[in-house]
Amino acid sequence: MNPFNLLSKSFQNGVHPQHLKAQTQDLPIQRVPFGSLFVMPLNQHIGVPCKPVVEKNQRLRRGELIATAGGFVSTALHSPVTGRVKEIGEFRAYDGNFSQSIQIEADPYATQQTEVGTPIDWSSMTTDDFIKAVQQAGIVGMGGAAFPAHVKFSIPDGCNIRYLLINGAECEPYLTNDHRLMLEQPLRLLRGAEIVRQKLGAEEVVIGVELNKPDAIAALNQHIQPGDPVRVVGLEAKYPQGAEKMIISTIFKREVPAGQLPRDVEVNVSNVSTIVAIADYFDYGMPLIERIVTVSGPGVSYPANLMVPLGTTVRDVLQFCGGLKDETKEVIMGGPMMGRPIASLDAPVVKGCSGILAFTEDLVQTRTEYPCIRCGRCLEACPYFLNPARLARLSRARMFEEMEDYAIMDCVECGCCSYACPSSIPIVQLIRTGKDQLRNTKAKQK
Repeated sequence: MNPFNLLSKSFQNGVHPQHLKAQTQDLPIQRVPFGSLFVMPLNQHIGVPCKPVVEKNQRLRRGELIATAGGFVSTALHSPVTGRVKEIGEFRAYDGNFSQSIQIEADPYATQQTEVGTPIDWSSMTTDDFIKAVQQAGIVGMGGAAFPAHVKFSIPDGCNIRYLLINGAECEPYLTNDHRLMLEQPLRLLRGAEIVRQKLGAEEVVIGVELNKPDAIAALNQHIQPGDPVRVVGLEAKYPQGAEKMIISTIFKREVPAGQLPRDVEVNVSNVSTIVAIADYFDYGMPLIERIVTVSGPGVSYPANLMVPLGTTVRDVLQFCGGLKDETKEVIMGGPMMGRPIASLDAPVVKGCSGILAFTEDLVQTRTEYPCIRCGRCLEACPYFLNPARLARLSRARMFEEMEDYAIMDCVECGCCSYACPSSIPIVQLIRTGKDQLRNTKAKQK
């Protein structure tokens, strides 16, 4: 029974993995102690990497600008600590690749307190100035994609935004960082929502929250007054409920056509953490220099929801949680459905890092792959109505160009197909390989 008198909504297809959130859903957000070295990659967002504006050995204050946007689809970067620039060069990221980064050595005698600036008068800003301010703050989509937030807020002429949709679904198993943020900072969320709503000219704010988070729904509703242009919508707990097109379909019964964006159906979608970061910047002058990360999984000694300064190494975060258990086999960044294995524990936490999950050998052992039995379960699971089995076969045959005829680029790599496959075929990995090959081929042609 729904205790909030909300209509439980969902979308077609998808899967129902176990929630596995019990380890951390009741744990308040803690702050991780500051380490000694921080690595800030310049490509922490989708788009063009940002450009350093600091030099080696330069002294920095916490929150100080260290890199400017490299283009429109790019954001600024700020120092997460008071200290000095130790090195600017290539450092290993979580995926094992090296990327241009700024390494900062923290001042051991600094308090690391962020100086609260004067509030920024967003109400008198033009839309262009607001967009530039969000870009300068370094704010990105913090649900995992890390798409620059200001680009989403840049609405073309003739395009109308009717709804600001705030994504609080958090459908990935284990992750509870958005849940805790809604529960502990509902006023900050509503404040950021009102700022963005007014700047976009939207009629209403709609906050979508899965019904496995009843306390978060209650906390938000407690602060919404009659007549406020805000409502909370309860969603069925199903994966990938938090995908943009899925949550739009669930709440508004509108389909975003292939190749188009949410704004084409009068909706703008932002993650809970992104909206709170907007409020923090305009009220306190605090750019995006830290984020909440869920540390969980059977391989973690003490699971937690942590406020982590960007650039902190995964190793430091895990050590704060008591380290890894001896039987830990793999650590991933993100959720278990779309997250990626971490190649090195010395990799930094970045803007798109929503979780650090540690799994024991029994959960990551390679399953025996069997031939496809044409059962159709991957088709029933795919929320985008693609043919994952066919795409996987084409990828194996290296028929990458033919995959375009079957709309491979519409795949968001949610992993529902692999989850549903009884033959343990790595469908989403094969599709990911095909998409990468297509992108590389097109890049060479250009």
